[in-house]
Amino acid sequence: MSDDDETVSHLTDKQKIEITKWFLLNSPAGEIQYVAKDIRAILKNEMVYRTAAAEAFPLYNKSHMICLEFPDRSGEVMVTTFNEIDENEYLDPRTAQVAMVDHVKQVCEDTRPANDEELPSSYIEEYRFALDAEIMKYVSEVYPKGVCSVYCVNGKDVEEPGSDFELVVIICAARHSPQNFCNGSWRSIWNMEFKDELQTVEVRGKLKVGAHYFEEGNVQLDANHECKDSTIIQPPDDCAVSLTNIIRHHETEYLNSLQTSYSNLPDTTFKDLRRKLPVTRTLFPWHNTMQFSLTRDIQKNLGLENSK
Repeated sequence: MSDDDETVSHLTDKQKIEITKWFLLNSPAGEIQYVAKDIRAILKNEMVYRTAAAEAFPLYNKSHMICLEFPDRSGEVMVTTFNEIDENEYLDPRTAQVAMVDHVKQVCEDTRPANDEELPSSYIEEYRFALDAEIMKYVSEVYPKGVCSVYCVNGKDVEEPGSDFELVVIICAARHSPQNFCNGSWRSIWNMEFKDELQTVEVRGKLKVGAHYFEEGNVQLDANHECKDSTIIQPPDDCAVSLTNIIRHHETEYLNSLQTSYSNLPDTTFKDLRRKLPVTRTLFPWHNTMQFSLTRDIQKNLGLENSK
């Protein structure tokens, strides 16, 4: 028995489940199936693996906001906490359908028409639909293979002006290229609080960038950014344009700041990782290395310099 097998055998099933869940939940974007395959082989315990996977995959799928295609390819659904109707059911407001999802397989197995109580009122849908249309145009311009959706998370039964409600915009873009040893993802969540009394829309954004490079190494990036903004409440189409412009501004600004940071990495961060001066507190004279001789220094210290 190898040391690794012996270590695993000393763990309780509960400990194995918690450790397995940790590895699955911390898998980089697009890599959980690879991690699951390796863990399954190491565990050699199907009950432990299935228990851990059943708990970890739904959390992972929702945090990464994966997008799954309908079985008949008539549309797709995002898996998030904002459109979750039941444990394995997720609303797609764009097609007014509810998708039944197998979390571990990461597939949409079936769909059904959404019930009236699962959909927003016609008044709220005007705002949701207009914003969804503008966001789709924006994502198609900026994020290759990006996906997006707009949900009503508060006040979906509001029938007319006079009450508050809240929409949330989800934008995801991923580039998975395991054959080139790299995967990356962009996720942004934009909460839009429509406050009738103030006649304003308060905007809160959470932006997440992840990347994993693993060719002859293992380097990961996990960056987060939050921002706030606001605009006035307008008719649905005008409001959608204003809110999309706010998103465009903040996401562009953040992407530019990331690009600037990485351009300066060689001259800033990487240099800070190295000792600026040797322990002698003296800069090494790279321009005149011939003045140093390791052999001569050793002979001097041993008293052998004049023994030849």
